[in-house]
Amino acid sequence: MATGYFSGYPKRVILGSNSPRRKELLRALGVEAEVLVKAVDESFPAGLSPLETVYHITRNKAEAFAAGFDGQLVIVADTIVVSQGLILGKPRDEADARRTLAMLSGRAHEVITAVGFVRNGHIHVFHDRTAVHFKALSEEEISHYVTIHREFDKAGAYGIQEWIGLVGVTKIEGSYTNVVGLPTAKVHEELLKLTNR
Repeated sequence: MATGYFSGYPKRVILGSNSPRRKELLRALGVEAEVLVKAVDESFPAGLSPLETVYHITRNKAEAFAAGFDGQLVIVADTIVVSQGLILGKPRDEADARRTLAMLSGRAHEVITAVGFVRNGHIHVFHDRTAVHFKALSEEEISHYVTIHREFDKAGAYGIQEWIGLVGVTKIEGSYTNVVGLPTAKVHEELLKLTNR
């Protein structure tokens, strides 16, 4: 796919994320980002709503870049999966991944991604939400995906762009790229606002 630099974007961008999916989505927008990751505490206080939780984690990630990057835009993000009021994080192991996918099977869940922009010490956080509907997954389908793909680094234990998304997702309401890990339409709009300030 051909991409190119869009004149409305900042020229120097740092991605504060190890996610190859986020880097690829930025590249598809025409943004070549340098990856620089800092260790951040991703725990959160009890009692926060899912939206408050993802904002809390994203702001913590952003604050790690609040100093020392004058003139450069740093982009950080965090994605959570919410089902039946519960935040489903990255699975601990294969058994936890199976339990998570069984919980998502046959029902809709919500994916929330918060994105943080950091420039000259200023932090701006925004978010997007997407509803994802799964068909009833068979034990064989769950077992195949967990055993073959072993995606233990993803919230909700799945990647929508992978096999389980191809066979299991029946409908999405909202941004597809938000589920992948970066709501590109909103990122584009926020980049334009940033360059016009």
